[in-house]
Amino acid sequence: MSQRGKQTNSGMDMIRVGVLEDDAATREILAGWFRRTKDIAMLWGHEEVEAALHALAQAPCDVVLTDINLPGENGIEFVRRAKPAAADTQFIMVTVYEDVDHIFAALAAGATGYLLKRTPRQELLAAVRDARAGASPMNGHIARKVVEAFRDSPGTAAQVASLSPRETEILRLLARGYLYKEIAGLLGISAFTVNNLIRRVYEKLHVHSRGQAVAKLSRAQLPTPG
Repeated sequence: MSQRGKQTNSGMDMIRVGVLEDDAATREILAGWFRRTKDIAMLWGHEEVEAALHALAQAPCDVVLTDINLPGENGIEFVRRAKPAAADTQFIMVTVYEDVDHIFAALAAGATGYLLKRTPRQELLAAVRDARAGASPMNGHIARKVVEAFRDSPGTAAQVASLSPRETEILRLLARGYLYKEIAGLLGISAFTVNNLIRRVYEKLHVHSRGQAVAKLSRAQLPTPG
């Protein structure tokens, strides 16, 4: 079942799914939903990032569903770490968070879909199929928030453009999930300098947190819907 190109009895390709979710009951519910389909197979389910990264390397998936709030590293960090080595895998966040900060941070990390945990069974299964087909599934409520965020795009783009090359570099590293001390090491500067640069980034973007800063970067980079 873990082999690429595994087919169902009807000849259609089986969609291989992995699940990163720390609640065992939720993992079992999802596994039950997938068992009742003819075209989706759940290859693995784990509760923490390192185990999921290892499983994904051993059993590549077409789609991975991941929660955000996890023990240790969160689901957004998981996507950021997993995506470079799993370019063909589509990552869908399945979470209780519906604020713009989390949505854009997840998209910036490489997620292609964003669903709320209250998503009904048929809608979630359709999202898995849509992600495999190249779409970016989102609940209608989430999609509206993304569209509304673009109303701020002109101002946001100007704010991001006002950053210096070093400040932009800092912001991109923040978006990739690096800690302040890691940024200092990567750039060969002091933690004090990193703190000052990040403070200036926040001031220019008129934000107060990493999530808000990353959301503005995402808005500035994503194309405006036509």
